This record gives sequence, structure tokens and C-alpha cells, in this order.
Amino acid sequence: MSDTVMRHQIADYLNTSSNTPSYALMGVGFNTLDENPNAQTDTKTYIHQKAQSSQIKNYQTQFPFDTDLIASEEAVMALYDIGRNQKTGAEAELEYVRVELFQPHETLENTFQGRKFKVAVAVTGITGAGGEAIKVTGTLHGVGDPVYGTFNTTTKTFTATE
Repeated sequence: MSDTVMRHQIADYLNTSSNTPSYALMGVGFNTLDENPNAQTDTKTYIHQKAQSSQIKNYQTQFPFDTDLIASEEAVMALYDIGRNQKTGAEAELEYVRVELFQPHETLENTFQGRKFKVAVAVTGITGAGGEAIKVTGTLHGVGDPVYGTFNTTTKTFTATE
């Protein structure tokens, strides 16, 4: 049996509330939601070398998304709202949690390894041809460092690792 991780084994949640966290599953409506760590390197060629030496200095994490605009889906509508209303700065930032359902917690039920990101939402398109669903596309850009922890998929709560 294969240990290949399938896309449905990663769950994505978007905090759609500005007060008390309220995480909505990014599922229905989402055609793609990828993770691009975008490692940034520093390269040098020292005087005794023919080839460059590289070192990873940081990451510029991005999560490109493609959704169908479904009015009943909170996560889709939160992204649409940012693009539609051309929000900027802090108004265009949300919390996003990426949960690895293939990595369950050893003792807590319905709890899995996860990472919480603060993201700047860049909506690049609200498009649709005649007879087709409206699509909302763009990228969630990481802001700062991710927080590592666990996420309970029943209570929809994130707990940071000490």
C-alpha cells in the first residue's frame, strides 16, 4: 500500500471573523489551493571555486488559489469581498491554517498537525465568460513566520506548540 499523500488529506481553513476566530473550511468552490514556499537564496562564488555556493536565507510563502464564486461558502466570500471592495493593508489580511490530516495527534481525537499563517490576500481576478461560473483567483501571501501547532477539525481551534 502506498504512503502517497493525496490532496484531500490536507485541509485548509480561513478565519472569516475579525473578532473571535471562526475558521471556515476552504473546500467547496476551491478548484486549487497550492503551497509555494519560494525559498530565497544567497549565492556566492568564492575565489577558489568554479561553481556558486548557495544558502537559503528566507522564504516568501505563497498560496495561489482558484475558486468558483459560491455565495453560500464563507471562505470564498471572504476572498471575494477583499477583491470586490479593493481592500488594502490590514483590511486585506486574514489568518489561514493548513492542516495535515495525514499527521494525527497521538492522543487527541480529531486533532492534527497544522500551521497558522497570517496572509495578505491578493485577488488578481474576478472573471467569468457567458454561461460559466464566476471565478475568483489570486494568491495568499505569507506575512511573517508561520505558527506551528495542532488544529482540531471538530471544534475548529488552533493550538500553538509551546
